[in-house]
Amino acid sequence: MRALPVGRHALLLEVDNADRAEALHAELLRRRAAGTLPTVREIVPAARTVLLDGLADPAALAADVPRWRIPPLSAEAGERIEIAVRYDGPDLAEVAGLWQVPVERVPEIIGGVAFRVAFCGFAPGFGYLTGLPARYHLARRATPRTAVPVGSLGLAGEYAGVYPRSSPGGWQLVGSTDAVLWDAAREPAALFAPGVRVHFVQEGR
Repeated sequence: MRALPVGRHALLLEVDNADRAEALHAELLRRRAAGTLPTVREIVPAARTVLLDGLADPAALAADVPRWRIPPLSAEAGERIEIAVRYDGPDLAEVAGLWQVPVERVPEIIGGVAFRVAFCGFAPGFGYLTGLPARYHLARRATPRTAVPVGSLGLAGEYAGVYPRSSPGGWQLVGSTDAVLWDAAREPAALFAPGVRVHFVQEGR
C-alpha cells in the first residue's frame, strides 16, 4: 500500500487491485465507526485508491497505515438491494454472442452474480459494480451512443452499472430498470453507495 499526500489535509491510499481497494474502504469505515480512525471528513473509494479528506495530521496516518492488517471483504458485508430488470437492451443479442450463450441465459448469468458497488462517479448516482467473472468481461462499444436512456443496465470491462439519467455512454446495454438511482429530494439521494451489494432480478420472475 502507498500513502500519498494530497494537499495539506488529505491522504490518498493506493493498493494493487480493486478487491484490495474495496477491503480497505470497508476497513476504514469499520475503524471510523469504532473510533480508532483519526477524524476525517470524507472517505472516497475509487478503482485502486481510497481518498481521506479533512485529516488534521495526514503524515501521522500515512506512517501508521502500512502496518495495518486489512482483512478480505466478507461476501455478506454491506446492505443488500434488489433491482428489477427488463432484459430489453439493444446490445442483449450481441452480448449473448460474445458470451457464447443463448440470449435467455444472459438474465440468469447476471442474476447469479453477487455484485457490489465498488465506487461511484461519472454521474450523480452512478455506481461501478464489481463481481462479474472475468470470462464475462466485455469491451466498451467501439462507437459510444450519444444518448443512453435513463435506467439502462450496461456492462463494460469488469463493471456493471445503471445509468441514473440519460447521457452519452459506450457501455453494452442489456436491460433497463425503473429503479430511481438518484433523487435529490430523497435522503440519501443516491440509491447506490460504496459497499452496497446489488442483486439484479429479472422482472416478472
